[in-house]
Amino acid sequence: MRATESLLQRPGVRSVVEVIDAQYGGILSDSASVLVVCRQYSLVDGGVRSGGTTVDVRLIRSGQTWRVTALHPAQPGSAASRLSASATRVLASDRIILPPASMADVRSGQVHDTVLNAMLRLAQNYRIGVSVIRSGHPQNVFGTNRPSDHPRGRAFDTWQIDGHAVVDPATSGSLITGYMRAAAAAGSYNVGGPYRLPGATYFSDATHHDHVHAGFST
Repeated sequence: MRATESLLQRPGVRSVVEVIDAQYGGILSDSASVLVVCRQYSLVDGGVRSGGTTVDVRLIRSGQTWRVTALHPAQPGSAASRLSASATRVLASDRIILPPASMADVRSGQVHDTVLNAMLRLAQNYRIGVSVIRSGHPQNVFGTNRPSDHPRGRAFDTWQIDGHAVVDPATSGSLITGYMRAAAAAGSYNVGGPYRLPGATYFSDATHHDHVHAGFST
């Protein structure tokens, strides 16, 4: 993750970077996208200032070696002057844990209320660790020309459920599948994760073994 740390460094400013999560944005046999979700702490004017971003790290494979070819930091946009009631509730919730870029996404007003309302519904029964909402995600579904729901503010990824990482082999499969079903019940038309559940709503692949994706049509 040294390339990501270098991207976040500012000349003359002492800072440290915490990697909250690193998940696949896509993986093929010879190329990959890894979404590195970061929080940064900087010493400014004698005080500690927190921030951070999500970086889409692109890699290519040559033999057994993966090499970084590009870094695409999140661009969430400016904060909106007015937010919906759902956005305000999501930002205030202590059961929806948003990393810096995702928090900025919600503050920008560019996340659909269908997504926000689904988060709020899921938070009634789960404590949700969100990794990616809109910014910092590939524009297209990786390896295709098909637009992703994420940049359009119509999807979110969950890396942690009730304090348990989705990728952790020790995490209960029933916790993850229950959450996937709850995401569908909350309105997602496209739920991806490490388990392939029955029905057209669900999918599983190598990219989604480490998080749960929930996409929305509007």
